[in-house]
Amino acid sequence: MGRFHRHDDGHGNDDGYGHGHGDHTGYTTGGERVEVLERIFDENDRTAAANRADLDAAGVTCVNLMSSPGAGKTAVLRETLRQLQDRVRVGIVEGDIETSIDADRLAGFGASISLLNTSNGFGGECHLDAPMVRSALARLPLDALDLVLVENVGNLVCPAEFAVGEHHRAMIHAVTEGEEKPLKYPVMFRSADLVLVNKIDLLPHLDVDLALFHRNLQAVNPGVRVIETSARTGQGIDEWCAWLTAGR
Repeated sequence: MGRFHRHDDGHGNDDGYGHGHGDHTGYTTGGERVEVLERIFDENDRTAAANRADLDAAGVTCVNLMSSPGAGKTAVLRETLRQLQDRVRVGIVEGDIETSIDADRLAGFGASISLLNTSNGFGGECHLDAPMVRSALARLPLDALDLVLVENVGNLVCPAEFAVGEHHRAMIHAVTEGEEKPLKYPVMFRSADLVLVNKIDLLPHLDVDLALFHRNLQAVNPGVRVIETSARTGQGIDEWCAWLTAGR
């Protein structure tokens, strides 16, 4: 099976690292905290670059999948594994604060799964960072894989700030979340190379202006690829899988 086709991130960065991490001037603790944050981000980017190098050496494409809690990441991944089974060798980095519930739901489809629980005794980290993902990648047989999907912790803020070594970023937005989320969480939506608009089968039962959501999304991330999906009915999953495997 050939290598996956690589793209740049669509925002002028071929590898996604070594660039700014947002505006920290709003932190009331001032410059000292900003300096600490910058050191954290710099160290994270160095580890992300090491992760990317290992993935490239193994010929593996990595996609960082992000969303708010309950948007349907695990359900979409389950249908993705069902469709790619026996065609693509997939590894999953499953991130959650506690439990193996989501990892267990993804078992049985031939994927190699590496579970990351971020609980630290104080509530748990709200995102995956590059060092966490590095530990998870060490438990995956990279030389025997074509694709690694990172299911990030459900959160519309922190995951967008931390590169993990991915080649692409995708995010899931459920129609139940309303139209305004791109405007309220622009960093997350702006960081995505692809947005899956999920639970599209629920639209007849919701008072949601989908056209307004699309306008808000394009205002934040002009030209971003969008696929409307339903993990329940399978709508759009084939198009999503084609995007994941483009260039094989």
